[in-house]
Amino acid sequence: MQLMEKQNILIVGSGGREHALAWKCLQSPWVQRIYCAPGNPGMGRMVETVDIAVNDIAGLVQFAKDHDIHLTVVGPEAPLLKGIVDAFAEAGLQAYGPSAQAARLEGSKSEAKAFMQRWSIPTAGYRVCYTMAEAETFIAEQGAPIVVKVDGLAGGKGVVVAMTEAEAVAAAKNFLVPGSCIILEDYMQGEEVSLLAFVDGETVIPMEFAQDHKPVFEGDTGPNTGGMGAYSPVPQFGSHVLKEAMERIVKPTAAGMVAEGHPFRGVLYTGLMITDQGPKVVEYNVRFGDPEAQALLPRLKTDLIEILWASITGQLDQMDVQWDKRAAAAVVAASGGYPEAYDKGLPIAGDILTQRDSSMVFHAGTAAKNDGFVTNGGRVLAVTGLGDSLSEALSAAYRRMSDIDFAGMHYRRDIGRRAMKQASRSA
Repeated sequence: MQLMEKQNILIVGSGGREHALAWKCLQSPWVQRIYCAPGNPGMGRMVETVDIAVNDIAGLVQFAKDHDIHLTVVGPEAPLLKGIVDAFAEAGLQAYGPSAQAARLEGSKSEAKAFMQRWSIPTAGYRVCYTMAEAETFIAEQGAPIVVKVDGLAGGKGVVVAMTEAEAVAAAKNFLVPGSCIILEDYMQGEEVSLLAFVDGETVIPMEFAQDHKPVFEGDTGPNTGGMGAYSPVPQFGSHVLKEAMERIVKPTAAGMVAEGHPFRGVLYTGLMITDQGPKVVEYNVRFGDPEAQALLPRLKTDLIEILWASITGQLDQMDVQWDKRAAAAVVAASGGYPEAYDKGLPIAGDILTQRDSSMVFHAGTAAKNDGFVTNGGRVLAVTGLGDSLSEALSAAYRRMSDIDFAGMHYRRDIGRRAMKQASRSA
């Protein structure tokens, strides 16, 4: 796609995903200026940060009008569900992402499950429960293991894979609040992988596979987090798995949304379980994943601004999206205690600004203080390494991470372990 003039871009969000989006957009020759609202101090060295909250939609619309913003890119899910794309459209402005109604694919797991059932999209069997009596009866009938999920947004932490009935009942009690529901799902045996795609109606262009690591500790132990690391590509799943997932899941999802009057435009993230019966949907997200974005965007060769504009203008089917053949691995450094209570304001040592050819640092929970940085969140930053192989990419990421430190800092040292195990077996 050929643009006619340089663009002023507004990125909504403040985390590592948005830092990676800003970094990638800056590589486009079509960018005049980038603003991030609210942004973070790490990306503030690259772009202009704006003190507007992600859910202040009226404020964001007004800022876009006042600053001649050509394109707004929405990072997090909450403003999408709140209708930011609809509000921008009503104001005659362009924002990339799904409408509030289309964003319900992520905003309500019960609605997403019903959608999959209507369109025969493979997923786990389930029951929606509104009371503890319903939940306890179903858990007793199904037994364990069983999966317990919050219906709405939970920042990646609203899922418990219960290995006993007692664990399932405890999770249900924790998740079920008055006026809400929970989802109880059959336990699926297999390996999870993330498939993200650029979507505009029924036009779907898949990205390459990425694999996230949700549990906080090595060996996939401990509570779920927003994600402790990701890598791409995922060598244990070849093109045949991608083709099957596209034909049985992603394309039918896009077509179903069009048929139901809510065409999807934006990044559709499909969390997949690769089972003996083929790929099945674990969950939908309606935006770039975090930390998947920190592993995928460094591998994207095609101009991201051109892709986004092609989608908005109905020309996505004309795009040839290309990927760097190198592997990327993103490793998250978290605060001590995360995903539970943790301290903030701890000084961060090391170079967390320089973006190198083989490694880059994306800020998520940092704050500026005394010409340096301190911790300001659970997931503090992500280090992404690039290499000709996954092993080289991981080495680059961990080598860079070894030069960074703050009190209580912890990170998983087994990112990519499944792929590396397979590689060692195949050697």
